[in-house]
Amino acid sequence: MTRARRSWGSIRKLPSKRYQATYTGPDLARYVGPDTFATRVAAETWLLRVRQTIDDGSWASLLAHADDPEPTPPPTLRAYAEEWLDGRDLKPRTRQHYRQILDSRILPEFGGRVLTEVTPAEVRAWHAALDPTKPTIRAHSYALLRTIYSTAVADELVEANPCRVKAAGSVTRAKTIRPATLAELEVIVREMPERLRPMVLLAAWCALRFGELAELRRADVDLRHGVLHVRRGVVRLGAEVVVGTPKSAAGVRNVAVPPHLLPVLKEHLGARVERGADALLFPATDGRQLSPNSLYWWFFRARHAAGRDDLRFHDLRHTGAVLAASTGATLAELMARLGHSTPAAAMRYQHAAQDRDRVIAEALSALVRADSASSG
Repeated sequence: MTRARRSWGSIRKLPSKRYQATYTGPDLARYVGPDTFATRVAAETWLLRVRQTIDDGSWASLLAHADDPEPTPPPTLRAYAEEWLDGRDLKPRTRQHYRQILDSRILPEFGGRVLTEVTPAEVRAWHAALDPTKPTIRAHSYALLRTIYSTAVADELVEANPCRVKAAGSVTRAKTIRPATLAELEVIVREMPERLRPMVLLAAWCALRFGELAELRRADVDLRHGVLHVRRGVVRLGAEVVVGTPKSAAGVRNVAVPPHLLPVLKEHLGARVERGADALLFPATDGRQLSPNSLYWWFFRARHAAGRDDLRFHDLRHTGAVLAASTGATLAELMARLGHSTPAAAMRYQHAAQDRDRVIAEALSALVRADSASSG
């Protein structure tokens, strides 16, 4: 569902694809059109006619003869939250995450309340009662409620947002990530089965996410130019496997591969990847996308051999960021290489030079040569 803001009145597109028009009358009550409209133009026309009756003084007569002259009652938070969620263009995992938060933490407390009746004091008490041992989900729950109310304010359904707990929507990272050293990475790669060794190397040196790696296909690898074309990612929602675009818009990117990895990739493509452009680089034994649990069965043993039981597979991406930063890459270049940004960061770092990514990749291989020389 999308909404168009106007100088007077408002129009929203319903999940049914029809349009609903609402306005605030001279009596300051909120009114909704007697019916929905097939097109936005039809809704605009109806609002224009109502506005004309207000201007010429005949609005009261129009209201008296309307089929539904009563002001629209304010919705409950449950009704509005459901409408809010249905109208959002979200990644499947994000939608599932919001759904779980609504069902487990927000709606049990506020679902039956009228949207306009929830007070700042009640929100503060609710937030204080959320489990403090789960700071991330606590912050996400508060942030979701605040965002829903921000939309309600924009829709002129409530006058002010009752979510006013300072910094409640953010969380301080509880764990400091310690990146893998080159020596530790070498042990981890050696302890993995041959078919998964390139996956670990790409996670660390190219800082790819697991979902991006699991969906890499032969056509995404350009050995001639030393580039990976990251265009898709895979997530699991229960038993369902969902393939879509990467986590963020910035996730669609080309990543230059450090030259020392190209022979490894070439050998892997020739020996362990099926023919055909759509062949997965790292398939499961049944030919479908590898599941996280299948990878972890091997990775947990490999990290233990390296003395790094604390290292998560996703931390290899952090390792890649630290390695790239050590070459002198700027923050903008790192954001472009990692495909990680917020909307504000996307504006700030959109001018990252693509050619500089090649320099970063060359410098990454130089680190390996320097490490080999010092150990020799």
